[in-house]
Amino acid sequence: MSATEESIKRAANKKAKTKSSSFLNRGLAFLSSVRFGVILLCILVILSMAGMIFIQQNVNGFDAYYASLTPAEKIVYGTLGIFDIYHSWYFNFLLLVLSLTIVLASIDRFPSAWSYISKPKLSATRGWLLRQKQNVILQIKTANEQEVAEKISQVFKSNGFKPQIIKSNNSFYAYDESGNKNYSKTVSKSNLFVFGENGRLNRLGAYIVHVALLTLFLGHFVALQTGFDADVRMMPGQVTKDIQMIQFNLDKQERYTVGLPFSITCTDIEQNLINPSGSIDIQNTLDWHTRIKIDDPQYGITNADVSLNRPFSYRGYRFFQASAITLGSARNMTLELTPQAGGQPLTVELARNGSVSLPDGTKVVYEAFFPDFTFNPQGQPDTRSADYNNPAAVLSVTSPNGEKNKIFAFAANLSDNIPVGAPKAGYKWRLKDFEKSPYAHVLSIKYDPFNAAFIAWYIGGFGLIGALC
Repeated sequence: MSATEESIKRAANKKAKTKSSSFLNRGLAFLSSVRFGVILLCILVILSMAGMIFIQQNVNGFDAYYASLTPAEKIVYGTLGIFDIYHSWYFNFLLLVLSLTIVLASIDRFPSAWSYISKPKLSATRGWLLRQKQNVILQIKTANEQEVAEKISQVFKSNGFKPQIIKSNNSFYAYDESGNKNYSKTVSKSNLFVFGENGRLNRLGAYIVHVALLTLFLGHFVALQTGFDADVRMMPGQVTKDIQMIQFNLDKQERYTVGLPFSITCTDIEQNLINPSGSIDIQNTLDWHTRIKIDDPQYGITNADVSLNRPFSYRGYRFFQASAITLGSARNMTLELTPQAGGQPLTVELARNGSVSLPDGTKVVYEAFFPDFTFNPQGQPDTRSADYNNPAAVLSVTSPNGEKNKIFAFAANLSDNIPVGAPKAGYKWRLKDFEKSPYAHVLSIKYDPFNAAFIAWYIGGFGLIGALC
């Protein structure tokens, strides 16, 4: 092969490498551009808003929302992953690309921003200064340059700038009579500069925002991939060892169970009302309390009180108040028992799911509570509504001789001629008072083994707010 052909081949290879390198550089420049990052961020915000507009499958009340959709809507929303948008492939892909864009933009621009802090340029030429948008020329009559520099420095300092006085010696070629440079002759000139700066760390504000955003994205990605959210209904006496999860694939509902490494027993539920004589609606509520007992084979028994503003954390599981089933019930009740043979009435305190013994040996056990008592068509106790219109407690009473009776204790005074109001087991039974409470509470259980969501919100979120402020 001749030397000419080898030269041509080398030139062609060099051109191909240059073209390939140019394509890669253009791709990296596009990925690291601010405009591309802003577009991705806007798309993610829109998708996040869609996740709040459309009820997600792990949110309480999704069953009713899903049932209200048409078959076409179920198929379209299911195909697009709308029901679980934060776990969809495109949401995670956008998070990944946006994170890559932030990293590349930081790598591309951070060195120049850091140079302003580590090695700021303290001097400038006259021509550069005059080309700036804001410039002014002052005529000061004095022979002492240092005195002038000190006065300017004081003005800078009084306006919040940190001043520095720099003396610079510059050498340059002299000019001849015709205006051309004379390269055989150099001229030295001494210049005095006053440099002032304020808010130098603001140049790093963008990169603090980048770190906060990456912390948010990474934290939520890890939380979504390694954990789960579920709602669990809790009633006093209920024991839960696993959580049932629901997944919707197109128009098919799939249920699966997630086992817990411990059991949860609901020991009590309480509702603090603004007006104790009012309803148990949210508008009349100060706080909810769900008291639970966790029985862990490894760590023993732990008691906890989950309230509205005090969630409980245990081994990567966080328990939150989600909602309440506002069918009227009673947490505690006061029974007034009038002896059938005569005598002073007895006052008995009875808790929900509790029992109590009377002085004569009679045992009273709680069975149920109905806020608006009635009998259904099958002749069984029921309630007309969720409101306390006709409250009644159903009791199981065992006499000292072993005879068992089902007794209805009403808040209203019923005639002895009515079967449910007639004396039984030697007493006339009446529901004197009770503490209002909902039928059940709904706890939201979030499993986050690495506390990634906590890190995302409290470090990434507050870091972002601080950087933007």
